[in-house]
Amino acid sequence: MGFITSLKTPGSGAYSANITGAIFQEDGKSDSCDRIPNSWILRIPKAAAPSLRRLLTPLPDGCAGEPPRYLDTSDECKEMGNDTRAIEFLILGFSEFPELQLLLLILFSLLYLMAVLGNLLIICIVCANQHLHIPMYFFLANLSALDICFLTSIVPKLLAVLKSRNTISFSECILQMYCYLMCVCTEYALLTAMAYDRYVAICNPLRYSIIMNTRVCALLAAASWVIGLLEALPDTVVISQFSFCEFNVIDHVFCELSAVAKLSCSDTSVVDIMAFAEGVLTVITPFILTLISYLFIISNILKIRSTEGKSKAFSTCSSHLTVIILAYGTVIGIYMNPQKEESMKSNKFPIMLYIIILPLLNPIIYSLRNKELKMALKKVIRGKTAFSIH
Repeated sequence: MGFITSLKTPGSGAYSANITGAIFQEDGKSDSCDRIPNSWILRIPKAAAPSLRRLLTPLPDGCAGEPPRYLDTSDECKEMGNDTRAIEFLILGFSEFPELQLLLLILFSLLYLMAVLGNLLIICIVCANQHLHIPMYFFLANLSALDICFLTSIVPKLLAVLKSRNTISFSECILQMYCYLMCVCTEYALLTAMAYDRYVAICNPLRYSIIMNTRVCALLAAASWVIGLLEALPDTVVISQFSFCEFNVIDHVFCELSAVAKLSCSDTSVVDIMAFAEGVLTVITPFILTLISYLFIISNILKIRSTEGKSKAFSTCSSHLTVIILAYGTVIGIYMNPQKEESMKSNKFPIMLYIIILPLLNPIIYSLRNKELKMALKKVIRGKTAFSIH
């Protein structure tokens, strides 16, 4: 039998009051209440039912209250051709692990703080130390700034979700989606520019300062940011024009493109095509260019006769190569899964690895692998460097 429910969303009293009195109904099951018309039945997809049920609590006997009509994106909803714009989404986050909510909140808060402070420290050190005003560290400072943007666009809202403030407005969701896509596109463009910088440094060292001059570095960095800003636009603009049902459950940790698109009552095939095309431009093309750069780099390193020379040459690109492997390896593991629909929940922790752990590791990898950055960091710890931007 069905049961009368109330959706509890602490910090959003009005939303809770609106849902109160709705009937919880899984796809394929039908219950009714003589006192409430069918137009007030709350329907959600069966896949989301176990997670959402934890947010629902039984009401007293009877069918009191007059909730508005809320529909999900089940086949019935799509057949109705609902043109209503979604006002709010409900992000489930890690609701399938209710006993871990507090632990995850503390863990992600600490990791977020450490990652932001670590990347801020890299930016300050690079700006304050004249010896680090070279292309490699210029791009590293850009990467650190991007990582801070990346973290800030996702993690604060996730922390709110873990504190049971699960709702997000339609406009906020679209903005978060755009920021995420922009950061991903910009990251791979920056990593490609850094690969080119390492290629010139190792394969053409005598002309390095001429080729990688200040103007070229500024253009490469600016182009990376512009590419990210532009590549993220088409998907978000198109999906913002879609029609959604009035009640939408995002079974993810943030407003990820595919998670939001599958909630739409509109035909999403155009988004699938655009996502594939942008995936080729954003990930595959930079990967091929980076691979070509490192093939030339490895070829030149192998030509060096002395072991010390090979070691020194490899050490100049080992940090970047480590970050490249982590970045591409993680995103391939997340998005190249042929059973994407079934693995949406299992992708939650891997995508948090991509969003939080990688930005946390970047400063550590570069500071451990680069002697100049390591020395500058030691000076900061000892209080010998006064931070002043020149």
